[in-house]
Amino acid sequence: MKLRSMPDRSRCRPRAFVSIRGWGEAGAAAAILIALGCGGGGVGSTGGKGGSGSGAAGTGSAGTNAGGGRGGDAGGGSGSGGSTGGAGTSGASGTTGAAGRGGAGGAGGTGGAGGGSAGTGGTGASGGGAGTSGGGGAQAGSGGATGSAGRGGGSGGSSGSTGSGGAGGSAGTGVIAAPTWDWVGVVGTGQSLSVGGHGNAPAMTIGATTQRFRNLKLSLGSASVPPYDPMNAMLSVAPLTETLRAIATGYPSPYPRNIYGESYHTAMADELTTLVMAGQTRDYVSVHTEVGEAGQTIAILQKGATDTGTTGRAYAASLFEVAAIARLAKAQGKSYGVGAIVLTHGESDAGSATFEADMVKLWQSYNQDLPALTGQTWPIPMLLSQQHSSSAGAGATAPATQAQWRIGVDYPGQIVCTGPKYQYAYVNDNIHLTNPDYERLGEKYGEVMYQRVVLGKDWQPLQPTTVERSGRVITVHFHVPAPPLAWDTTLPMPHQNGFMEWAQGRGFEVRAGATHITISSVAIAGDTVQITCATDPPATSVTVGYAWTSDGNIRPNGTARWGLLRDTDPFVGSLTRAAQTNYCVAFEMPVP
Repeated sequence: MKLRSMPDRSRCRPRAFVSIRGWGEAGAAAAILIALGCGGGGVGSTGGKGGSGSGAAGTGSAGTNAGGGRGGDAGGGSGSGGSTGGAGTSGASGTTGAAGRGGAGGAGGTGGAGGGSAGTGGTGASGGGAGTSGGGGAQAGSGGATGSAGRGGGSGGSSGSTGSGGAGGSAGTGVIAAPTWDWVGVVGTGQSLSVGGHGNAPAMTIGATTQRFRNLKLSLGSASVPPYDPMNAMLSVAPLTETLRAIATGYPSPYPRNIYGESYHTAMADELTTLVMAGQTRDYVSVHTEVGEAGQTIAILQKGATDTGTTGRAYAASLFEVAAIARLAKAQGKSYGVGAIVLTHGESDAGSATFEADMVKLWQSYNQDLPALTGQTWPIPMLLSQQHSSSAGAGATAPATQAQWRIGVDYPGQIVCTGPKYQYAYVNDNIHLTNPDYERLGEKYGEVMYQRVVLGKDWQPLQPTTVERSGRVITVHFHVPAPPLAWDTTLPMPHQNGFMEWAQGRGFEVRAGATHITISSVAIAGDTVQITCATDPPATSVTVGYAWTSDGNIRPNGTARWGLLRDTDPFVGSLTRAAQTNYCVAFEMPVP
């Protein structure tokens, strides 16, 4: 893969696309034309993150017409974790970076009305019953009204008691499982690691050449693409195997000649089917699309990118494939929806300060255009992984790698960082994976998609939540997917030949501005790592990082930045039979 910076040519070229002929789904036909042209409004921006606190549910004082106290508000999710509001007590802490906006508090129950008038000669009506508890942390129910005296005798009913305060609403991210479609689409995009690239490494044996289950891909047959005609009679679905299409011989080379080797897709699909069969005793068929373009920046993957003949086809091609698969599914009486967008990217944008916003833009565009083709209303999450190869010089960091972690914190449940890729084996260019490790990457994507899409769980990687310090000890708290934390013993210790101040850090780094602070030791304590510095860090401008800075010494058959912190996930890949724990994301955080 050549890390070539490409200009952002974002002008629409509607003439490059043909209309969908004779498709009975007129709405879908119109949707793809709008999506591939210049029309259509943008997707609204994502709402802000919720607060982190929780209120206690108040209780109103008893008495006639006494108003109840206000229930505790629901804790909102936030990047730093919010507390879930509880009934009358502080809410339990939300998982960091996982909770989304808390549910709105329901109104407190209104107290029962006072008893009706008594009949002639009868006894007075009793007071109204107490109001029921309000749902979701809102105002308490008011007391029942006093019953009026009956005619001919009885006294008025007593005042109803004040309703109790509503319980605090539960925080939530809006994460729900996907519908149970017959065919579940996976749309892959990115640069060379999305299309099985090996750079200039010698060819190696292709794996995953047979389909073990019933997973699928689109076959173009003898169709010439572009033009993008999803009604072309040459199109069909075929068993998902590697390579997805014929291997490209030139560079750059866009869809459909964009495949450079074995991709992660077949291993990912087989892992999904294996997990669903084991956990839910049913079949699971995924249909995979890959439109990535080796060596290109994310601007080339965006909606509206200009097709130059050698770049700029990724977005248009993905809409074409989804529309074609939707048509073929309907013809076979199958339901179909897109379950995930998978972005494997970042090397060409390693230094970009806008990479998070660029990834969000791509995700929003897909959520505007793909549902119009499939008819789904379920929002499509994006899965992505971090890159650690670019930039590699001494002292180099990669803002894009930080953005790949932060985006999952900022958009919990909607965009999911599946973790790092520094733990895998790379070919001799230290940028591209070996074929077995493309398979391992696919199995990890499959494990995370199973949790997020099939089960509807808010899966998060091994990632930091908070940091604190006491004297020379800096303590980093972590969200741990599969406790307990552990140190990897197969990778070499980082920083043994450069930036020796961090040689004992096992991937951790501490600095004050540009000054490196020597680490004496690191130790795991529960869900924390305690970093002991050789001297007292200054009061301000201190940061802690992990797998963040290259010292210019690249790990053999590995990356420029790595670390040794992992969890103890028992997951074993279906295809490779290799154990895969979750390794900690690369990050940098300020130390308060």
